[in-house]
Amino acid sequence: MVDDADMACLRRCVDLAREALDGGNAPFGSLLVSAGRVVAEARNEEGGGDPTRHPELELVHWAIANLTPAERAAATVYTSGEHCPMCSAAHAWAGLGRIVYASSAAQLTEWLAEMGVPPAPVRSLPINEVAPGVPTEGPAPQLAGAMRELHRLHRRPHG
Repeated sequence: MVDDADMACLRRCVDLAREALDGGNAPFGSLLVSAGRVVAEARNEEGGGDPTRHPELELVHWAIANLTPAERAAATVYTSGEHCPMCSAAHAWAGLGRIVYASSAAQLTEWLAEMGVPPAPVRSLPINEVAPGVPTEGPAPQLAGAMRELHRLHRRPHG
């Protein structure tokens, strides 16, 4: 269950998603919490031409370089949007613990379809379809409107 402490972290993820959007990227942001404190945060950087620069993958790389396997297993990744299959797999391979997300892959798929956005080159799947052993919590309904609006702003026609 998403509690008040989780919500505070998810709100920071939404702020990071806004920063990503302001930087010309799709709106995604994530935090890595270990031993009760934020040890790393990242926002989407794929707008520079590398479509794999997802914040969740950046945090996996950081965790592997900076945390022991036991610390990784006890850590929590908070994220504005449910992990894509690439990030879900990397999270599981790295042995990271719980994932808490503000908006789900199903919500994002629905929102983008409503906006007329063509499907992504990789099917959107729930985390546990890719990484069944990873504990997950989400979505947080109170943040759905904010996340939908960030995605709408990202997809709006520029002119």
